[in-house]
Amino acid sequence: MWPYKPRAGRLAWLRDELARRPVAEIVEFQVCLDRLCEQGFSWDLWGAAERIFGGWCSDDSFCYFRLWAVGLGRTTFEQAVRNPDTLAEAPEVRRLVGRPRGSWDDDWPEWEELDYVAAEAHEQVTGVSDEYEAFYTAVDARQSGDEVVRDPLGERWDVRGEVEATRKLPQLSSKFPITTQP
Repeated sequence: MWPYKPRAGRLAWLRDELARRPVAEIVEFQVCLDRLCEQGFSWDLWGAAERIFGGWCSDDSFCYFRLWAVGLGRTTFEQAVRNPDTLAEAPEVRRLVGRPRGSWDDDWPEWEELDYVAAEAHEQVTGVSDEYEAFYTAVDARQSGDEVVRDPLGERWDVRGEVEATRKLPQLSSKFPITTQP
């Protein structure tokens, strides 16, 4: 695991670490990252993201939320995949409680840039600047045969329904109440 640093510093550190590795390991990093994010592709984790975000989370935001969750570390991520309500105890989530979402700035629970760090390291190592085409071709080849998950696991549910949300995500529902505008 990387030492704690603000996201930009963590990305630079990770990019440098990956750039010291053979190209095959850089590709494997992306394959592993994709598989981890796929493990978190569930309606329950999506509900946790929606709850934290105030009742709504787009497809893209949920993708970046899962990348952020991976960045919380193995234990936190694995617990969140099994029981998304455990995110309520993560320091990164506790730091958001009670703050207006407009003030979250660098604490916003999304990390899109993590999805590009291996491609950037690949370009740095190979010197090939082709909008990542060679990198993603290598990733696709390595993932060939992997089953593509098209729909989130589990049952879809409405996080804005307080009874169900409180049952499924009691801690997150308590910490991130959804207020409706008249």
